[in-house]
Amino acid sequence: MLLALAAAAAAAAAAAAAVTAAPPAAAQGDDALPAAVLRELQRARLPAEAMAVVVQEAGSARRLLALRAHEPRNPASLAKLFTTAAALDQLGPAWTWTTPAWLAGPVRDGVLEGSLHLEGRGDPKLVLERVWLLLRRLQQQGVREIRGDIVLERSAFADEAGSPADFDGAANRPYNVRPDALLLNYKSVLYTFVPDAGAGVARVLVEPPLAGAEVQRQVPLAAGPCGDWRRELKAQFDGPAQVHFGGRYAGACGERAWPVADADPASYNARLLEGLWREMGGRLHGTVREGAPPAGAAPSFELRSPPLLEVVREINKFSNNVMAQQLFLTLALQQDASRPATTAAAQRALRDWVAARLGESDGVLIVDNGSGLSREGRASADLLARLLQFAQGAPWAAEFASSLPILGQDGTLRRVSGVTDEGRAHLKTGSLAEVSAIAGYVLSRSGRRYVLVALVNHARAPAARPALQALAQWVMSDGAAP
Repeated sequence: MLLALAAAAAAAAAAAAAVTAAPPAAAQGDDALPAAVLRELQRARLPAEAMAVVVQEAGSARRLLALRAHEPRNPASLAKLFTTAAALDQLGPAWTWTTPAWLAGPVRDGVLEGSLHLEGRGDPKLVLERVWLLLRRLQQQGVREIRGDIVLERSAFADEAGSPADFDGAANRPYNVRPDALLLNYKSVLYTFVPDAGAGVARVLVEPPLAGAEVQRQVPLAAGPCGDWRRELKAQFDGPAQVHFGGRYAGACGERAWPVADADPASYNARLLEGLWREMGGRLHGTVREGAPPAGAAPSFELRSPPLLEVVREINKFSNNVMAQQLFLTLALQQDASRPATTAAAQRALRDWVAARLGESDGVLIVDNGSGLSREGRASADLLARLLQFAQGAPWAAEFASSLPILGQDGTLRRVSGVTDEGRAHLKTGSLAEVSAIAGYVLSRSGRRYVLVALVNHARAPAARPALQALAQWVMSDGAAP
């Protein structure tokens, strides 16, 4: 079996290498950039050398354009392409996570004479609705009262040093939530503001219900335009027990929602489970604590996640960082379930997969957390192009391509102005303070399909988006001048 897998990996690597081995047919100087792209770069005051690019016909060695293709660049969220492709290849599109539950004691007259145990195994989709379904399943098995505790097992992922504020100091931003083997509702709270003009206030709706939390339930309405409504609310999220809004909310904003990462992620699971269980009419005599499940006992039931293809779609369409990190650590856990998954083990697993499927990685691949939320991440445009070439010939090609945002229509590319031929490109985006990037597939007007990768690393990189858009338009015309 191992020999067969090794042979298959070697064959796949050879195939990927064959696709990219031929030298690019295009010129390599900066003047090879399309005129429209150069104009947009100049307008943004960006040097041409800030962009690394590969445009190559899918399934072919023919390249329309290749500039600085082997230079290491920060790919930002394009790193998710490595994570999601490796997962689809190793686990398959239909693969699911399971969250087992044990009723440790008999159930008599609606009372569980013992504790409820839950074991986290990395499911990135344990959102509020699915936690409700888990507790609803408990009620359908006749439990209304838990005499013992709710006991949580989280050891599938190692507890690693770090804080949600490490990346950019914004600990209350949901994209900074750290991975957890039992990640409930992304450890976040959704505040929805609904204007009530008759009462002169905006009602504050809060999900999920958290035990012990006191949230201000209304704020005064303000006249005038919507503006920076979050700033005007003067929110105080410093502690989980009390949330206060010291400002006002403009009625012109209509209904708006504000997702916020919880201020105390370590206690979030306990507060969510207790709060939701009690809201559902359940009673809990004990506490919510951590501990091991009953040794040797089969689970009473399991909550199964949506299939991997749905998770990959959400990761790539909406660039969900915490889901990508959950998937990244899952790669390590599936490789060795006998020990807690670590970031280092996930890095090794991904590097091994890249070497087996894509061959040499130019010695520059750094996918440190699987999501691209990193200042140290590195990849080359050539390696990303090879990844896309490999993926378009894989059995899961359709699932992978359809997970990428459609230009001008959905995901992170839904709001793109001035685009002609909307829907002709599936492109993953990547954005950081000094990174702007796209990678994916473009269907030209002639019917040819191209792999497109463009990485801009520069202090003014966010201003490069019109240039990236112009590049995609150029590819749609098969590289012809407008």
